[in-house]
Amino acid sequence: MEPPETSSSGGGVVVGFEKAKSMIMRWDATASEEAKEKMIFDGDHDQVDQYLQAVDEIQKAMSSASVSGGDEKVNSAVQIAMARLEDEFHHILLSQTAPLELDSISADATSSVHSFASESTAGGGGEFDQDHDADYVDDGDMSIKDQIQRGDSGSGNSTCYRSTSSIREMDLIPPEAVVDLRLIASRMIASGYLRECTQVYGSVRKSAVDMSFRRLGIEKISIGDIQRLEWDALEGKIRKWIPAAKVCVRILFASEKRLCEQIFEGIGTAVDDACFMETVKGPAIQLFNFAEAISISRRSPEKLFKILDLHDALMDLLPDIEEVFKSKTADSIRVQAAEILSRLTEAARGILSEFENAVLREPSKVPVPGGTIHPLTRYVMNYINLISDYKQTLIGLIMSKPSTGSRYSSDPTTPDMEFTELEGKTPLALHLIWIIVILQFNLDGKSKHYKDASLAHLFMMNNVHYIVQKAKGTQELREMIGDDYLKKLMAKFRQAATNYQRATWVGVLYCLRDEGLHVGGSFSSGVPKSVLRERFKTFNSMFDEVHRTQALWLVPDNQLREELRISISEVLIPAYRSFLGRFRSHIESARHPENYIKYSVEDLEDAVLDFFEGCPVAQHLRRRSQ
Repeated sequence: MEPPETSSSGGGVVVGFEKAKSMIMRWDATASEEAKEKMIFDGDHDQVDQYLQAVDEIQKAMSSASVSGGDEKVNSAVQIAMARLEDEFHHILLSQTAPLELDSISADATSSVHSFASESTAGGGGEFDQDHDADYVDDGDMSIKDQIQRGDSGSGNSTCYRSTSSIREMDLIPPEAVVDLRLIASRMIASGYLRECTQVYGSVRKSAVDMSFRRLGIEKISIGDIQRLEWDALEGKIRKWIPAAKVCVRILFASEKRLCEQIFEGIGTAVDDACFMETVKGPAIQLFNFAEAISISRRSPEKLFKILDLHDALMDLLPDIEEVFKSKTADSIRVQAAEILSRLTEAARGILSEFENAVLREPSKVPVPGGTIHPLTRYVMNYINLISDYKQTLIGLIMSKPSTGSRYSSDPTTPDMEFTELEGKTPLALHLIWIIVILQFNLDGKSKHYKDASLAHLFMMNNVHYIVQKAKGTQELREMIGDDYLKKLMAKFRQAATNYQRATWVGVLYCLRDEGLHVGGSFSSGVPKSVLRERFKTFNSMFDEVHRTQALWLVPDNQLREELRISISEVLIPAYRSFLGRFRSHIESARHPENYIKYSVEDLEDAVLDFFEGCPVAQHLRRRSQ
């Protein structure tokens, strides 16, 4: 705005000053009820122009000695004018501030990737597609006024005048109101009222940011209070914090920075940076304190995945934080974010190491009933599967091999693992294999608490089979572990199954052997019936016991249970059929054959179907009779 024309003589200045002073006094809210009720900038442009010209005239008089009455009259007029402009500034900020439509813009902030390419590289579409982006030009050579006017001449929608594929700078105040705010700010700062101007600005904008925080669910809570919350409650807060943080950095803080630049850039020295930090420093610290509290909290395995979620979110946000808070006055925010990211990295590494130790030292000694899958096995393998879901993150965090080998070589309570057989695998893959190794080591110790050797082998068979199935269950985990190690696991499973078969059935099948039942080298009428009767009785007794106990044992995997029954039948049924066929007549020719031949071949086949169901034989008998 050009100042009003005045005479070059001193009298011209006086005339201009008196006229300007009259205009200033007319809008003195302390002297006029009308001035108190009305706002200059709510009126027409002529009214605004006249008042601003009067302010310009008074500012000129401040540097002139030709006004009668000297500094006192000028200073009085300046004070009244600045008080009025301060009220106008405050009124415009309040009346023209509208809440951000967070629901409609959150998706952009939370789904974006950090890159400064064109919008089309971010997936395109919607209001930020490539065609829309083409409407924007490089604003680097444009003045603030030009940018504001350009924004005002658009479609009327509240959009950003510049954007990256992640940052969305929105109009917090309409462009025409921004022009008015800049006109006021330039005059207040030129008159030495920088502090008053920035204080009014900061108080209003901080309230607006606080309102946005409340709508996003970001609470004012201390680090200590966060750390005292139960983990279940914290998990819910982390889920809410991640998208909220992306909205805050990419939209809210970025837009506040843009507004400061529009109003204050080029007026004074770094006033825009100072106003921006005055507005958002407190909220930014409040925002990042939550992540900081999580990063320094007590470590435990269940926290790993939410910590990784926080790490990924902050890693994704870091380039945007550096862009939004790139001024020197914002160093503390950038440093805090980088330090939190570093602590989250260390927390993830520490939790993985502590998880390995917890698996190794898990102390339960009470055998699980029926030799089924131990809860530890389920927990660990499900945990490993979740780890594999975070493969891309963890590969970048886990840079060293697990602490095994020579470190524990003299410790009988810790297994060893040969890395030479696993060359070429990432440190993360080695950690996963190491967890499986120590899980098996722990399970092997737990199997020794079973008094029945057969049940101990069945327990190991169940658990190793579960490990194999889980390891093969997802492509990510299978690729990391590798087929060679899976073959080793399968060999352990088969060995456990073989050990079960031997421990259970060698003694039973021994009753059906031919040795000791022939006279003179042939099976003739001379077969000692007492020996034969004893064989049948021993077989019946042993099978009864196996049938009674192993019906209570449990193989939870349907396919494995069926395969195990088939393998038992393939050994037991042919041996019994042959034995019964050769010696049935010798027993039936004597008295009470039913005391010795208790089972038909069909009875045995049915009895084998009762195995590994985890319930008493009586229930199976009732089931078969129905």
